[in-house]
Amino acid sequence: MTSYFIQAFIYLCAAVIAVPIAKRLGLGSVLGYLIAGVVIGPVVGLVGAETLAIQHFAEFGVVMMLFLVGLELEPRMLWDMRHRLLGLGGLQVGLTTAIVMGIAIAFGVGWTVALAVGLIFSLSSTAIVLQTFNEKGLAKTEGGRNAFSVLLFQDIAVIPMLALIPLLALPELVQQAQQLAQQAAEHHEELSLVAGLPGWGYTIVVIAAIACVVVGGHYLSRPLFRFVAESGLREIFTATALMLVIGIAALMSLVGLSPALGTFLAGVVLANSEFRHELESNIEPFKGLLLGLFFITVGAGIDFSVLFDNLLTVLGLTLGVMLIKAIVLFVLALIFRVKGSDRYLLTLSLAQAGEFGFVLLSYSTQNHVLPADLAQILALVVAISMFLTPGLFIFFDKVVLPRFQDKANDREADTIDETGSVIIAGIGRFGQIVNRLLVANGVKTVVLDHEAGQIENMRAIRIKSYFGDATRPDLLHTAGIEEAKLLVVAIDDPERAVELVQYVKHMYPKVRILARAYDRGHHYALRHAGADYMISETYHSALTLGTQALKDLGIHPFRAEQLRETFVETEARSKEMLYQAWRDNTEESKFNATYRDLFIQLEEALSEEMKAERHSKQASSERGWTPPPKGYADVIEELQKDTDDPLHS
Repeated sequence: MTSYFIQAFIYLCAAVIAVPIAKRLGLGSVLGYLIAGVVIGPVVGLVGAETLAIQHFAEFGVVMMLFLVGLELEPRMLWDMRHRLLGLGGLQVGLTTAIVMGIAIAFGVGWTVALAVGLIFSLSSTAIVLQTFNEKGLAKTEGGRNAFSVLLFQDIAVIPMLALIPLLALPELVQQAQQLAQQAAEHHEELSLVAGLPGWGYTIVVIAAIACVVVGGHYLSRPLFRFVAESGLREIFTATALMLVIGIAALMSLVGLSPALGTFLAGVVLANSEFRHELESNIEPFKGLLLGLFFITVGAGIDFSVLFDNLLTVLGLTLGVMLIKAIVLFVLALIFRVKGSDRYLLTLSLAQAGEFGFVLLSYSTQNHVLPADLAQILALVVAISMFLTPGLFIFFDKVVLPRFQDKANDREADTIDETGSVIIAGIGRFGQIVNRLLVANGVKTVVLDHEAGQIENMRAIRIKSYFGDATRPDLLHTAGIEEAKLLVVAIDDPERAVELVQYVKHMYPKVRILARAYDRGHHYALRHAGADYMISETYHSALTLGTQALKDLGIHPFRAEQLRETFVETEARSKEMLYQAWRDNTEESKFNATYRDLFIQLEEALSEEMKAERHSKQASSERGWTPPPKGYADVIEELQKDTDDPLHS
């Protein structure tokens, strides 16, 4: 028992140290787990012989992953994505598999092994790519959406791959396995419901098992989950979710099918269930931990002697596979009219092999499709290609993206053929609202933005706007800054916003400047530059939501509005004092200890102000409410005490 505790501590300790470091370096959690396994396995030698046994247990994380993939596959979503899903994703998997298979056959590899290798290399890393998209804000770009479609098809395609791979078994490997199985059978008997059955009997049992999963998942799961949910015990719901997944996996194993196939099918059946999100939240932690353990065992199982003995082969295969996938993706991007930098984002982001490659490698070895020595080399190819993925994203950020931005933004500024009383610099989500309000009230505006794509979007919805950099003096002159009454600064770059305010206030002091601030520091900088009115972009929305929160917590609407106005007034006084402290500070970091101490004092003063009653005056927002009756606060306090009293609960 002690050895199990020690081994568990080693694996968990490696994960806790390596994964956060890997994520901080932008490598992703999957590579963190692989690195952890390499360190505690081949490098340090803390783990060894037990790795294979633990890997069999950790593969259950793959089963859980496919169950969650099935839960996400709502029919309506799949139908909406059908063109990119089947077209882009299907062609990517099919073409990559065919090309890799053809090259392997040309080098004398048997067609069954070549097909298995092609399937393994056709997949990309969902975990690394989606995580990087989220971190870099690329998920909503055209390239990001197309990449997601390809990844989703790949995840779905794993299911038929798992069903196909056992049919590709090599006779010589099967014969060796049968000999080993006969020896093992003397010590252990494997449970099976289909052992010794004729072909027709096996078919009937398999169909019955699949029907049991589909019918039971549709008709029996809801009453079961309802019954468990009524108990109000979260741990029992977790136990039920695990029971469901483990039971289906066991049933599939008993009839000789892939457990992953059964759980994926169950996930699809439950995709429209009202308990779907609860199932996801309960399964996710177990899936993540077991998958992490699986990747650690993969890293721990890497044989560096194989790498050093076949270094050129491994590197050549890695670069070859990535090049083939990149070419296939680039051609498909052209066919599906993915334009600009999005085309290269799709190409570079999916050029690697993925974590499911390890799963298929392990599964292919277990089913006697790939020899163990070849599987080790292919595992190294998959791992190294994943290690190179952050470099591809860096290349995209530093080389590809700037070139396309320069092409888009270095074009000649539009000819401004009209002037207005208000110039709006920046037509993002903030500037759009300001512009719509002014135009709807008959105010003539001139809209400028230096993002060509944003200008095209505005013109598509009939919002007249001009491409150009509002910080350029000649463009401001053409836009009529001399005759303008207002300049609204809503550009995304805080530094350029401050520079624009400084220039206009110096050259055209009569123009009133209204500016959007990102945060407190930007607010101070805009004020210092001469802006006449600044507003933090989230201030009023947060204030409104906070007031509603007070009302929802039982505070009378009249009192909630009083508290809101007290906050606004106190914040205004505090803002002036904090600005003076910020302005008078000569240190490089203006938010120093003196500023922080003043901020803390003002926050304490705010708390005191909130406790005081307002009798002198009422704001306009307060007049719409009937004041609470006398003693209302005392009644609420007594009710609150009764609610908190366990004797009354």
